[in-house]
Amino acid sequence: MNSIELIILNLNEVRRRSIKVWRSIPEEKLSWKPDNEAMNCLEMVRHVLESEHYYHLALKNQGSLSVFNSPFENRPFTSVNSELEFAEPYRNEFINTIRSFSKENLTNIKIDRSDAGYIRDLGDMLLRIAYHESVHTGQLLDYLRTAGVPRLRIWD
Repeated sequence: MNSIELIILNLNEVRRRSIKVWRSIPEEKLSWKPDNEAMNCLEMVRHVLESEHYYHLALKNQGSLSVFNSPFENRPFTSVNSELEFAEPYRNEFINTIRSFSKENLTNIKIDRSDAGYIRDLGDMLLRIAYHESVHTGQLLDYLRTAGVPRLRIWD
């Protein structure tokens, strides 16, 4: 297995586990949030999916975007499955873009996010994208604990 395949495996494993958590959220808890400043459960799912799309465009741009017209914006929040269905073509494009990179690209391409405080190699950035999602999955597990919802095992 090469570096690109390993990165895709990692992204797919993180997403598989995220989906398990997302789909375990009872419908009546999708709007639950721990405080007024926090995202609710469904907003966090969308945040992860929308952020991945942003990151994909930033990778292609080799840096932050000056303008981001999100296809997720102004869509009504309905269900986890509708969010996943809407995001699927964007996810497929993202994975296909990663497949188009070479091993050398992982260190030679720099992603300039100076506005966010960093410039990173492409490989580093791809791992950060997976980490972003995994952090939010952990947050949702904490949300479920706080809301008194049983949590499923994601470590299979």
